[in-house]
Amino acid sequence: MIKMMKAALPLLLLAAPLALAACNEGPAERAGRSLDNAASSVRDAVDPPRGPAERLGRSLDRATN
Repeated sequence: MIKMMKAALPLLLLAAPLALAACNEGPAERAGRSLDNAASSVRDAVDPPRGPAERLGRSLDRATN
């Protein structure tokens, strides 16, 4: 088991900086999020939620995305 942990340590050390680099949000991601929000607003205008459950579901979608 210790042998396996020693083998996995270099992989973890190499993966840690990649995970931290993925936290930064670039301009393309911001533009994509803006387009997603605009499409969601258009969808709500064209096809409004029909009941409280659908309204709740859409608000949960917005909160988690």
